[in-house]
Amino acid sequence: MGDILSQEEIDSLLSALSSGEVDAEEMKNADERTIKNYDFKRPAKFSKEHLRTLELIFEHYGRLLSTNLPVYLRKNIQVSVVSSETVTFNEFTNALSNPVILGIINFQPLSGNILIDLTSSLGYAFIDRMLGGNGEPIDKVRDFSEIEMGILYKIITISAQLLREPWKNVIEVDPVLERIETNTQFAQIIAPNEMIAIVTLNVKMAEVEGFLNICIPYLTIETIIDNLNTKFFRLESL
Repeated sequence: MGDILSQEEIDSLLSALSSGEVDAEEMKNADERTIKNYDFKRPAKFSKEHLRTLELIFEHYGRLLSTNLPVYLRKNIQVSVVSSETVTFNEFTNALSNPVILGIINFQPLSGNILIDLTSSLGYAFIDRMLGGNGEPIDKVRDFSEIEMGILYKIITISAQLLREPWKNVIEVDPVLERIETNTQFAQIIAPNEMIAIVTLNVKMAEVEGFLNICIPYLTIETIIDNLNTKFFRLESL
């Protein structure tokens, strides 16, 4: 005889189905019962629906980058969403190698910051292009000069401002670049074990290709997390 669910377990299951954490079709098509351990250190705060909505937002954002950055770089850029996932902040920072290009964005009126992580190869290529070169990365990784940091600040400021339009169907935001860090130790905006969503965009400028990661802490968007669903997003877009 199978186990009988308690009312509390039934309510939890219905809640998970509604939020998208559990896929009804996957349950229906499952050939056998599987048991998945729940990691209380990494609670599933972002559902599949949340991640899908973030992808829609950043697909729009990618189109804006493709249109606006060439005005400053005088070279065509192609931007596309590659993936979205949830990890702890510690896992994200441990995967980065110094020097990094981390733009810390005040995501007002929400309380908290998000990060824009630009791979160094793209950063060097953008700098080279802004200084009149062909937009080529350097062969050997090195620290950025004061002049180069000023150029990166301008590029990431523009990139941050372009976040307004894609997010307006969820909330009116006024992103402001607070600072750029090139060392992960100085970019600890939240506790290491806090959950974040990462949306990865592929950026290509001629022969140079790299990633731009948007790091969104759950704590930053917790108050509007219920608006991150495709039904709400599409309704507001009409």
